[in-house]
Amino acid sequence: MTAGEFLHLTCAEGAPRLDTFLAASLPQLSRSRLQALIKQGRVRVNGKPAAKAGQAVPRGARVEVEVPSPEPSYLVPEAITLDVCYEDAHLLVVNKPPGLVVHPGAGRKTGTLAAALLHHCRGELSGIGGVERPGIVHRLDKDTSGLLLIAKTDPAHRRLSFDLKARRIHRAYLAIVRGVPERAQGRVDAPIARHPQRRTEMAVLESGRPAVTHWRVREAFARAALLEVTLETGRTHQVRVHLTHMGHPVLGDPVYGKSRVAKKGEELPPGLIGRQALHAFRLRFTHPVTGEEKTIEAAPPGDFERALEGLRGSTGQG
Repeated sequence: MTAGEFLHLTCAEGAPRLDTFLAASLPQLSRSRLQALIKQGRVRVNGKPAAKAGQAVPRGARVEVEVPSPEPSYLVPEAITLDVCYEDAHLLVVNKPPGLVVHPGAGRKTGTLAAALLHHCRGELSGIGGVERPGIVHRLDKDTSGLLLIAKTDPAHRRLSFDLKARRIHRAYLAIVRGVPERAQGRVDAPIARHPQRRTEMAVLESGRPAVTHWRVREAFARAALLEVTLETGRTHQVRVHLTHMGHPVLGDPVYGKSRVAKKGEELPPGLIGRQALHAFRLRFTHPVTGEEKTIEAAPPGDFERALEGLRGSTGQG
């Protein structure tokens, strides 16, 4: 095993699960990465290698985590044009177009935002996220457009990851949804977990992790609405799952939008948008080095705006 950084922790109150304790103590490392480190024998509890991710941690236990030096990345830098909204020596904010995958995954090794970042930053990106996710602090789904925060250095990545975990990074979305909510604004407080049968999907389940979403109506149409959505938590697919849960799925959502069948008189003009109508339009955070408060905004892309114009035209607005 390649030696790297050693992190030393003390579990003051005790914890029912090792991976839960580590996730709370080391927000710069994903839960999956921590579980991998445990399997690799890189986590020790009171001097002994941890047996499993779910083992209990006694009160006062000393926990040592070895984070190996970043492996050479197999990612090849690609000259993909990026819409950079802000950049300095420590971080950058990019406006991701719809259709661009953030990092490599099953069936996709090239044409990713990660490869574009390697080219743009000439390899000067944080390695904390692993070789497949250089500098990436948080992510967006392939067909969701909008703002993403990228760290260039490991210290910036650690600070931003901590702030994200502590809910100090504020993200706001624009979403076109089916139907018009009865109220002008509201809050969805519903736990989210992986779907028990469809493992690539998420669902509202009592056994899930806490998730809170706030929304307000920006514009109402005859059979749809434009919502502004903000997150308290950051669960996978949270906006899409919560809006479907409240009965107003995101327009064009091929996964969660199927749960609501349009009733007679609710039909929308065909072909409004070819993907989920979701755009991350505002990002507010504290700069990890200067301490300056940053607010970055990006207008929705053309397909989103055309969908809005189509809805306005169908109701005689605008």
